[in-house]
Amino acid sequence: MAVEVAGITKEYGTQKAVDDLSFKVEDGEILGFLGPNGAGKSTTMKIITGYLHADAGNTIVNGHDTAEEPLEVKRTIGYLPEHNPLYPELYIREYLELMARIQNVSGNRKQRVDEIIELTGLTRESRKKIGALSKGYRQRVGLAQALIHDPGVLILDEPTSGLDPNQLAEIRQLIRSLGENKTIIFSTHIMQEVQAICDRVLIIDKGKMVLDKPIAFLDDQNLDRRMVLVQFDRNVVANTLKKEIPGVTKVESTDTKGKYKIYSKAEDDLRPLIFKYAVDKGLVILEMVQQRSTVEDVFQYLTKN
Repeated sequence: MAVEVAGITKEYGTQKAVDDLSFKVEDGEILGFLGPNGAGKSTTMKIITGYLHADAGNTIVNGHDTAEEPLEVKRTIGYLPEHNPLYPELYIREYLELMARIQNVSGNRKQRVDEIIELTGLTRESRKKIGALSKGYRQRVGLAQALIHDPGVLILDEPTSGLDPNQLAEIRQLIRSLGENKTIIFSTHIMQEVQAICDRVLIIDKGKMVLDKPIAFLDDQNLDRRMVLVQFDRNVVANTLKKEIPGVTKVESTDTKGKYKIYSKAEDDLRPLIFKYAVDKGLVILEMVQQRSTVEDVFQYLTKN
């Protein structure tokens, strides 16, 4: 087991940022760690790295207790915090060589820096000072420093922040490839990234866990998460659709004439029933598309107030 979090609690005054939280992350697993702002994600990741101490509970990383063996934990973790601290006056290569010395990287450090620069797509910018880089490239430098000592566990807090679509695709591919031999805890607000990158999703709200499932749960979880977007040739009463079409759990009107979002349980395919309803009522279907729930849908479902 790469990471074990057991009953950790962290309070700031009267506010519990993390409340008796427990979970495990397997070797080689990419965990998507989600929650609304203020849910306790960053606090939890700082506790795992040993940057913060929990008020209760304990955390084990690659067999080392963060409270009792903090230096051993730090040697085995690569950490990219949400607010990426860098030295803007240093050149990229200069900064990474400094990080390699701090992390006591053995062997040819210059060669290791060259490898990480190429791995993170910094080759073209490598002769620039960090202060001259775009936000996206500064994120790459932060990821490079997290990787410089070849850690077994990566903690990435909003690693794709500020990246353009092309950079997003490249970093997504990089994180996915790193997940083949590293354990990664990946926090983001970009739900599509979770579905594209992660093996498992963990959602917390107000410091407590509200969901811990494999990504495949989106096909299995029994939530109101199958939705048919349908447009008729004229308006109908939304409540009538719910009453007269079997299996409908919720109907939402849209701003477009005759267009509705019709929800059902995961196992129900409403399209034949909607078609029959339209025929019986003399309605013409202009559009009908079935959609599966996304991580974003489930996130909102579980964390809405």
